[in-house]
Amino acid sequence: MYEPLHAQHKADVKKNYAWEAKEPLKNPWLYSSVLDKLRQAWSPEQIVGRLKLEYPGSPDKQIGVETIYRFIYKPRNKKLRLWEYLRRKQAKRRQKGGRKSQRVRIPDRTSIHLRPKVVAGRKEPGHWEGDSLEGRAHLSGLHTEYERVLSLIRISRIKRVNAGETTKAQFEIFRPLPPWLRKSTTLDNGKENVKHVLLRKVLGMDTYFADPYSSWQRGGNENANLWIRYYFPKGTDFSKVSEEEVKDVEWELNNRPRKRLGFKTPMEALEEYANRLH
Repeated sequence: MYEPLHAQHKADVKKNYAWEAKEPLKNPWLYSSVLDKLRQAWSPEQIVGRLKLEYPGSPDKQIGVETIYRFIYKPRNKKLRLWEYLRRKQAKRRQKGGRKSQRVRIPDRTSIHLRPKVVAGRKEPGHWEGDSLEGRAHLSGLHTEYERVLSLIRISRIKRVNAGETTKAQFEIFRPLPPWLRKSTTLDNGKENVKHVLLRKVLGMDTYFADPYSSWQRGGNENANLWIRYYFPKGTDFSKVSEEEVKDVEWELNNRPRKRLGFKTPMEALEEYANRLH
């Protein structure tokens, strides 16, 4: 039986709840914009930076990073489960950690400490950081490369995390690129990287290696992998993930604003740099 008074009461409660949820975000437009970008897996920092870039003279369209986090974790918003849109999908923040690779002797290994200043200082594009993500049962996986200046991300599927598959993936990633965009890559000391010399011989790329158990020395790639894990959590069977799915994730990450790029996207930064070369 339909009871109009009861229905109206429920509607009023729902309306009040919605308004209370919006309250920290100033106005309905900001509320809608923030939720839309959260659902696209943008971080609060990316949302804030992009709003400043697109609406520099509109205070009503600005918000702080901590305000968004407070909104996400506000007890009255618990039912919205907004933390699930964050990179780690966790109700509480945790400290970062790195994957410990099985180390072997790397032939012709060049230490990260011997990288030229132009590489270490991010003075020019074309210098990458590489790593591998393992899938279910340590079988299938992904090889990822992160460009240090433009923040570009490239992803390639691998059947196993071994030297042969990793080298194949690296060639798939780097071969199509112009020489100015494939100058070097910095890797960890895992056994999957023992054939790195092929990058030198065939593509003319320099290869460098981080110190053991120092994932922070390849921080850009580590951060990129965390974003990739947002889409493909640990335990993913990559043999059941299509190439189209991988490329869709790659496209999304390369078209998301980055703080270090002034909240431009990596693709926008790439286009600007390429235009300056011509």
